[in-house]
Amino acid sequence: METMANRVTVGLDGSPESTAAARWAAHEAELRGASLDLVHAEEWLENPPLPVTTTEERRRWAEAVLRDTADETHRAHPSLKVDTRRVGGLPSLALARAAEDSDMLVLGSRALGSIAGFLVGSTGASTVIEAVRPVVLVRSVDRAGNPPDGTRDRGPIVVGVDIHQPCDKLLAFAFEEASHRRCPLVVIHGWSPPPILSYAPALDPGVQQEMAHGITTTLDEMISPWHEKYPSLQVDSRATIGQPAIQILDAASTAALVVVGRRIRHSAFGAHIGPITHAVMHHAVAPVAVIAHE
Repeated sequence: METMANRVTVGLDGSPESTAAARWAAHEAELRGASLDLVHAEEWLENPPLPVTTTEERRRWAEAVLRDTADETHRAHPSLKVDTRRVGGLPSLALARAAEDSDMLVLGSRALGSIAGFLVGSTGASTVIEAVRPVVLVRSVDRAGNPPDGTRDRGPIVVGVDIHQPCDKLLAFAFEEASHRRCPLVVIHGWSPPPILSYAPALDPGVQQEMAHGITTTLDEMISPWHEKYPSLQVDSRATIGQPAIQILDAASTAALVVVGRRIRHSAFGAHIGPITHAVMHHAVAPVAVIAHE
């Protein structure tokens, strides 16, 4: 695990979604015994809630958003240390930099409804790509800025892993989060049999069962060191047949938090979010933590 400053950073833009993110982040910071850093990125607003025109008006408005959110947080969490600040620059880069020494960066996500799930704004998606720290996307369940019930520790933590790739950062985050919340952890690996088995299943009826056993064994071996580190946690590992994103979303329907990964890719085409993480970000009802890893 990387050394961090025991801080949770949240981005604010005055929307109900960012209010939900701030409330979720305050609860998370309290669980971790961390401080809360409220950050407003200048020029962030994709759809400003009011016609802000001059630099001075923008400054006063941003300061009011930070001050009002800090006041609400102090009322709900009187023992929590809360800092506020404004940062400049390209919003996605500014937010990512602001959270470089934090446990995580929390952002709001616009919701299309309970079925459609997340509609991640361009700033949120860009920040996920830029950030080296975990980014948690929280949607509001109403226009009052209330986050999902996961803030009250209901449901398990769900993490999706690929047994063919290193997933230590994902597992470290998921196990630590489940430990903070004292809730069960569900580890999901979705897989599909090779097409040849669909065309000629009678060739060897035991092949799929043998493959399933091998995959389950590999998954158990992957999480074994973490299970030993957190022996009191209830861990349910599942190697299920089907598209990974669908398996993760099914398991996460009642989760407090779902954890997925974003591979750090160094290419001429730039960084991007993989299809599984992209699907979970846009359709999960629960807050989604995206973990950057090699």
